[in-house]
Amino acid sequence: MANYLLEIGVEEMPAHLVSAASQQLARRTADFLTENRVTFESITKFSTPRRLAVLVNGLADTSASIDEEVKGPSAKIAKDAEGNWSKAIQGFSRGQGVTPDDLVLKGDYYYANKHIAGSATADILMKIGSDVISKMNFSTYMKWANNNFLFVRPIQWLVSLLDTDLVPFDLLDVTASNVTYGHRFLFDDTIVLENASDYEASLKQAFVVADADARKATIQAQIASLAKANNWEIYLEPGLLEEVNNLVEYPTAFVGDFDAKYLEVPEEVLVTSMREHQRYFEVRDLAGNLQPHFISVRNGNAEHIENVAKGNQKVLVARLEDAEFFWREDQKLKIADLVEKLKKVTFHEKIGSVYAHTGRVKLIAEKLRQQANLPADYDAKLDRAADIYKFDLLTGMVGEFDELQGVMGEKYARLAGEDAAVAASIREHYMPTSADGDLPKTEIGAVLAIADKLDTILAFFTVGLIPSGSNDPYALRRATAGILRIIENQNWDIELDTLIDELYTGFNYDRKADVMTFINGRVAKMLEGTARYDIIEAVLATGSLDVAGLRAAAQAIDAKTSDADFKTSVENLARVFNLASKLETVSAIDESLFENASEKALFAANQALTLTDDSTQNIIALFALSAPISDFFDNTMVMIDDQALKNNRLSLLADIAGKAGQIADFTLINTK
Repeated sequence: MANYLLEIGVEEMPAHLVSAASQQLARRTADFLTENRVTFESITKFSTPRRLAVLVNGLADTSASIDEEVKGPSAKIAKDAEGNWSKAIQGFSRGQGVTPDDLVLKGDYYYANKHIAGSATADILMKIGSDVISKMNFSTYMKWANNNFLFVRPIQWLVSLLDTDLVPFDLLDVTASNVTYGHRFLFDDTIVLENASDYEASLKQAFVVADADARKATIQAQIASLAKANNWEIYLEPGLLEEVNNLVEYPTAFVGDFDAKYLEVPEEVLVTSMREHQRYFEVRDLAGNLQPHFISVRNGNAEHIENVAKGNQKVLVARLEDAEFFWREDQKLKIADLVEKLKKVTFHEKIGSVYAHTGRVKLIAEKLRQQANLPADYDAKLDRAADIYKFDLLTGMVGEFDELQGVMGEKYARLAGEDAAVAASIREHYMPTSADGDLPKTEIGAVLAIADKLDTILAFFTVGLIPSGSNDPYALRRATAGILRIIENQNWDIELDTLIDELYTGFNYDRKADVMTFINGRVAKMLEGTARYDIIEAVLATGSLDVAGLRAAAQAIDAKTSDADFKTSVENLARVFNLASKLETVSAIDESLFENASEKALFAANQALTLTDDSTQNIIALFALSAPISDFFDNTMVMIDDQALKNNRLSLLADIAGKAGQIADFTLINTK
């Protein structure tokens, strides 16, 4: 067993790409070894802004030998009329490295038995540059010099070491060696690795903590120590901590300060300045109050840390000065004036102004209020919210800190005397801001959020700006998922498909079919894991966009799959669906045309069937029809020559299918 080290030295990578790149390298290395039949015990990942590395532990010396049987031509074409081997069989034999006489006839075909001997692992690893590194993909690439090779950042050095032996390969003009580099500023010399296992310890001596988890633990411990010494509370926001960790190779946390006068600015502004713009952690006292301090992490040691702190303070104060200025000046503006100026702000060059967008949103919001059965006295608040909810786009603060869209709108609206629910909706209409982000808490905010997102989706589709593949520059998938999540969270009985029909009638939207397909795809995505795939497909076939209802129906059906009567019940309902589809003209069911007790019993059972909001009870009730359906089919011929009797029986089945079809298309459920 051996250990193998692969390191890719690069120019500094963007922090947000480092973790994913490290995981990708480990995964591709594992796949490469598995595909080449080389066993190993584990892979240890290493990453910093300047390097990606893996240490493969317990690597086999050779790949595994295998014996395989390869199917060849049929016996019918194996020989010519004179009994000589045909060209087909000779070509197959050559391709498998055997002679025709070595082939084995099994049934109607000849087979080649091949023994593939293992290869030395060192020889296999020489392909890792072309088979692993060159195939890595990133969201951001760079091309350098005069070549066409793309990578996240230019490659500066490569290390490829199998225990103590160099495993050479070239990538562009870089040749793999056993030489790596320490911290850019704290270690001037090269590091010659004698053994692959020396990697982590050797780098640590050169002021590089290569293990990302160990580096993060160091940052956490250092900040915890500062917090304890000063009786502070420091929230290590996971995303920020990950980013800071990927900005440094040798972390040293330190404290910076700013003038307490800036605490008069809303803390959202201060926190945004520190987190988003400077990658600082804000400081709070034990009661949760923001303090005039921050914590940052230096890429280096503690030498001259006071000067580093002063430099960071100077940069932050410049931003806080801007924030204080905008906070003061924005309060002099009038909401009505800013709303009027939205007429000159482009929503999208193909769609029109933000002002026009808010006008459509206002009308959609009213329709939503009615469908959600919200009180009529919400109208005035909804109208006001829809009129002004984008005004803060033209404030100085949002112009400088665009992450504060909505947040500052709420604050300025409150200062201007707007209703609290109206002000809150200005912030909430952006929610959710991520796949699992927070949802609006107020009903007005929820309505405005849905209306804003819905008009955005319909407008972008109308002008042909439709997501394709993984390309979704306007985040329309997230907007759609947000609409569905909000409706489900509010427990509103909104028929989204009906609402969209109304909007296509009243507005100049286009591409309705594309929109419905797109939304259905998001519904399907949200239902993943709820039940078996075929059951999800069956409930989606109802055409409903009610995620909560669809999820409940899928779960109710899925819960019955282990029941003894599941197969029979589903197949009977599917048979009803199939026959009902043959009804050409819908007519009322005439009881006087029933010829046997089975027809009457099924009719009575169907009359007694009432669907409710309880999906479990609905499925129980539908499956209870299985026995009378079976009896009906055993004693009744449906497709007969007598048109009146046939149509009456088909109408009975169609009525059952219509009710069951509100739950699922049972023909799509697999019973095998």
